[in-house]
Amino acid sequence: MFETEKEQLSLTVKPGDTKKSSMTYYLIKLIITAVLIVVISEISRRSSLIGAILASIPLVSVLAMLWLYIDTNDAGKVSSLATGIFWLVIPSLALFISLPLLLKQGINFYLSMGISIATTIICYFLMITVLNHYGIKL
Repeated sequence: MFETEKEQLSLTVKPGDTKKSSMTYYLIKLIITAVLIVVISEISRRSSLIGAILASIPLVSVLAMLWLYIDTNDAGKVSSLATGIFWLVIPSLALFISLPLLLKQGINFYLSMGISIATTIICYFLMITVLNHYGIKL
Protein backbone atom coordinates (compact mmCIF):
# COMPACT_ATOMS: atom_id res chain seq x y z
CA MET A 1 0.00 0.00 0.00
CA PHE A 2 2.83 2.42 0.94
CA GLU A 3 6.01 2.49 -1.11
CA THR A 4 8.21 3.67 1.75
CA GLU A 5 8.08 3.82 5.51
CA LYS A 6 8.50 7.60 5.26
CA GLU A 7 5.35 7.81 3.15
CA GLN A 8 3.44 5.83 5.79
CA LEU A 9 4.74 8.03 8.61
CA SER A 10 3.80 11.18 6.74
CA LEU A 11 0.19 10.03 6.80
CA THR A 12 0.14 9.18 10.49
CA VAL A 13 2.14 12.08 11.97
CA LYS A 14 1.44 15.54 10.64
CA PRO A 15 3.35 18.70 11.50
CA GLY A 16 2.01 20.15 14.74
CA ASP A 17 0.51 16.83 15.89
CA THR A 18 3.41 16.25 18.27
CA LYS A 19 2.29 19.02 20.61
CA LYS A 20 -1.32 17.91 20.42
CA SER A 21 -0.51 14.25 21.10
CA SER A 22 1.89 15.09 23.94
CA MET A 23 -0.76 17.31 25.51
CA THR A 24 -3.33 14.52 25.16
CA TYR A 25 -0.88 12.05 26.72
CA TYR A 26 -0.19 14.49 29.58
CA LEU A 27 -3.92 14.91 30.20
CA ILE A 28 -4.44 11.13 30.19
CA LYS A 29 -1.67 10.73 32.78
CA LEU A 30 -3.17 13.51 34.88
CA ILE A 31 -6.70 12.10 34.72
CA ILE A 32 -5.66 8.52 35.57
CA THR A 33 -3.56 9.69 38.52
CA ALA A 34 -6.26 12.05 39.83
CA VAL A 35 -9.01 9.46 39.47
CA LEU A 36 -7.00 6.95 41.51
CA ILE A 37 -6.50 9.46 44.32
CA VAL A 38 -10.20 10.43 44.36
CA VAL A 39 -11.33 6.77 44.29
CA ILE A 40 -9.05 5.89 47.21
CA SER A 41 -10.30 8.93 49.12
CA GLU A 42 -13.93 7.97 48.55
CA ILE A 43 -13.33 4.33 49.52
CA SER A 44 -11.55 5.54 52.68
CA ARG A 45 -14.68 7.42 53.74
CA ARG A 46 -16.58 4.14 53.73
CA SER A 47 -13.87 1.83 55.07
CA SER A 48 -10.67 3.04 56.64
CA LEU A 49 -9.19 -0.47 56.40
CA ILE A 50 -9.76 -0.83 52.66
CA GLY A 51 -8.71 2.79 52.13
CA ALA A 52 -5.50 2.18 54.09
CA ILE A 53 -4.75 -0.96 52.10
CA LEU A 54 -5.27 0.86 48.81
CA ALA A 55 -3.33 3.93 49.93
CA SER A 56 -0.43 1.79 51.18
CA ILE A 57 -0.02 0.23 47.75
CA PRO A 58 2.62 2.37 46.09
CA LEU A 59 0.28 3.43 43.27
CA VAL A 60 1.88 6.82 42.81
CA SER A 61 5.33 5.25 42.65
CA VAL A 62 4.17 2.57 40.22
CA LEU A 63 2.51 5.19 38.03
CA ALA A 64 5.60 7.41 38.14
CA MET A 65 7.79 4.49 37.07
CA LEU A 66 5.33 3.49 34.37
CA TRP A 67 5.05 7.02 32.97
CA LEU A 68 8.85 7.44 33.15
CA TYR A 69 9.44 4.23 31.21
CA ILE A 70 6.78 5.07 28.61
CA ASP A 71 8.27 8.56 28.21
CA THR A 72 11.95 7.55 28.07
CA ASN A 73 12.04 3.81 27.36
CA ASP A 74 15.02 3.84 29.75
CA ALA A 75 15.05 1.03 32.33
CA GLY A 76 18.09 2.62 33.98
CA LYS A 77 16.13 5.76 34.84
CA VAL A 78 13.30 3.61 36.21
CA SER A 79 15.82 1.66 38.29
CA SER A 80 17.29 4.89 39.69
CA LEU A 81 13.81 6.17 40.53
CA ALA A 82 12.90 2.90 42.26
CA THR A 83 16.11 3.01 44.30
CA GLY A 84 15.45 6.61 45.32
CA ILE A 85 11.88 5.75 46.30
CA PHE A 86 13.14 2.84 48.39
CA TRP A 87 15.50 5.03 50.40
CA LEU A 88 12.97 7.85 50.82
CA VAL A 89 10.11 5.62 51.99
CA ILE A 90 11.93 5.24 55.30
CA PRO A 91 11.84 8.94 56.29
CA SER A 92 8.30 9.30 54.92
CA LEU A 93 7.15 6.97 57.69
CA ALA A 94 7.73 9.85 60.14
CA LEU A 95 4.46 11.38 58.94
CA PHE A 96 2.51 8.22 59.75
CA ILE A 97 4.07 8.00 63.19
CA SER A 98 3.84 11.67 64.20
CA LEU A 99 0.37 12.49 62.84
CA PRO A 100 -1.61 9.95 64.91
CA LEU A 101 0.47 10.74 68.01
CA LEU A 102 -0.24 14.46 67.70
CA LEU A 103 -3.94 13.93 66.99
CA LYS A 104 -4.25 11.63 70.03
CA GLN A 105 -2.76 14.45 72.11
CA GLY A 106 -5.72 16.60 71.04
CA ILE A 107 -3.70 18.90 68.78
CA ASN A 108 -5.70 20.53 65.98
CA PHE A 109 -5.75 18.49 62.75
CA TYR A 110 -4.20 21.17 60.53
CA LEU A 111 -1.48 21.97 63.06
CA SER A 112 -0.79 18.24 63.49
CA MET A 113 -0.59 17.81 59.74
CA GLY A 114 1.79 20.78 59.42
CA ILE A 115 4.05 19.51 62.20
CA SER A 116 4.02 16.01 60.71
CA ILE A 117 4.93 17.32 57.26
CA ALA A 118 7.72 19.46 58.74
CA THR A 119 9.00 16.43 60.68
CA THR A 120 8.96 14.38 57.49
CA ILE A 121 10.89 17.07 55.59
CA ILE A 122 13.53 17.09 58.33
CA CYS A 123 13.72 13.28 58.16
CA TYR A 124 14.14 13.47 54.36
CA PHE A 125 17.01 15.92 54.81
CA LEU A 126 18.64 13.72 57.46
CA MET A 127 18.26 10.59 55.30
CA ILE A 128 19.77 12.27 52.24
CA THR A 129 22.64 13.59 54.38
CA VAL A 130 23.32 10.11 55.81
CA LEU A 131 23.10 8.47 52.38
CA ASN A 132 25.50 11.05 50.91
CA HIS A 133 27.90 10.41 53.81
CA TYR A 134 27.97 6.72 52.87
CA GLY A 135 28.36 7.46 49.15
CA ILE A 136 24.80 6.68 48.10
CA LYS A 137 23.65 9.33 45.63
CA LEU A 138 19.99 9.74 44.85
